[in-house]
Amino acid sequence: MGVLEFIISIVAMVLGAITIWILLLRKNRGSANIEPQGNYDMRELSGMAESLRDRIDTLESILDAEVPDWREQNEHGGS
Repeated sequence: MGVLEFIISIVAMVLGAITIWILLLRKNRGSANIEPQGNYDMRELSGMAESLRDRIDTLESILDAEVPDWREQNEHGGS
């Protein structure tokens, strides 16, 4: 039983480290400075667009797994 507990603890530590790493990356990515006058840097806008695209892709993959026919329901409901 000792080996199994060791493997489980290693996996838990690795998953915890990966989670913290992902959270830190997301925090750094979301730190774009948006000015109220509308003076935006194109690199910031591009980064924000890429972040939103990643989020949409993630949400769509979750919906595809949970509700396989959500696209067809949305097309018929929106028309």
